[in-house]
Amino acid sequence: MSELSELEARISAALTRIKTGLDGVNAARAEPEVDTSASQALVGELTTQLDEERTANAQLEERVKLLKERQDGKVAELESNVEAGRARSARMDRELQRLRQVNAELRDINGKLREAVTEGVAEPHLVNKAMMAELEALRATRAADAAEMDAILEELTPIIEREASDATG
Repeated sequence: MSELSELEARISAALTRIKTGLDGVNAARAEPEVDTSASQALVGELTTQLDEERTANAQLEERVKLLKERQDGKVAELESNVEAGRARSARMDRELQRLRQVNAELRDINGKLREAVTEGVAEPHLVNKAMMAELEALRATRAADAAEMDAILEELTPIIEREASDATG
């Protein structure tokens, strides 16, 4: 950014010199005794300076354009990362909700099974339901763990790749 300030100051200084030169040319026109070759030399010098400043201005505009493109690329990358994070978060939330629901069912069935055992009544269908609920709870736990591991791997992969490229580069 300091380059932009420096070039802007140079452009302003050149424009001031041009204005001063043009004021001199206008004053020279008012005085017919002034040497026209000196005026032409001044105009030539000012034109050269103007061309140099236009070139510098064009270079600045190109740099600004490149910076904007780079910034837009970074913004798009960050938006993509945020969207991917949201998707991972939503998946983990779904898996955790499923895990909570299955665990609630398991607690309910186990409560009914305990009641049946304390009453001395053996109900095979409650045992089956309890085992099925426990299996489902294990599956839900595994799915939640897998979602969490996927999220961790997605966060670590770019870091590992960056470190590997730094080590080789």
